[in-house]
Amino acid sequence: MEWMDQNGWLAWMGLALVLVAIEAMTVDLVFVMLAGGAVAAAIVAALGGGLVLQVVVAVVVALLLVGVVRPIAKRQLTRPGDSGPIGAAALVGREARVLEPVTEVDGRVRLAGETWSARVPDDVRRIEPGEEVRVLRIEGAVAVVVPEEPGAR
Repeated sequence: MEWMDQNGWLAWMGLALVLVAIEAMTVDLVFVMLAGGAVAAAIVAALGGGLVLQVVVAVVVALLLVGVVRPIAKRQLTRPGDSGPIGAAALVGREARVLEPVTEVDGRVRLAGETWSARVPDDVRRIEPGEEVRVLRIEGAVAVVVPEEPGAR
């Protein structure tokens, strides 16, 4: 028991490390909050606080972290809408600039900094170089585009 009186901070830090390791496996932001309570208790122990005070501080800080900080952190990490489409699907709706005339069978556009093959739908006129277009859909490696409507930006 004498060792615990002199090295209580070390025991609390060991517990904090174990809790962080468990958090790394669960990724639920509970065990890291409990580890925060253990770190607070380690500080109290290092400053000479008694075991009862250490436990009280650990419990209070852990409860505050779980009740206040965790919900905020979870909300920030799981915001809806942040995980939008990726790859070619992310290009749908974006603007592009025509590099070579775009017809129903062929053409080239500058889209997201890259040169893409492009075509227009059957009912759309030929689009000339320099015009702005909007990506309607991606078909394989071809962007299907339509002329950008004035004032649509």
